[in-house]
Amino acid sequence: MDIEEDVFVDAKGLRCPEPLMLVRNKIMDMSSGQVVKVEATDPSTSWDFRNFCKFLSHEMLADAETDEIYTYWIRKG
Repeated sequence: MDIEEDVFVDAKGLRCPEPLMLVRNKIMDMSSGQVVKVEATDPSTSWDFRNFCKFLSHEMLADAETDEIYTYWIRKG
């Protein structure tokens, strides 16, 4: 993906709810409009991050899955 991120979060090897909590804490320190790129290995992140964005008014810009790595680009609302 050609999306430029402001912050990178490596959540590989973490299990629910750790990836979500890690991203939540990181986003709290970010400014509105900044983008966080997240890499995770927990399949539950595919719905966790979508719901997180929906309920907290963040924008899921893109997502991808390659070699059991789930990657998300989220813009802070």
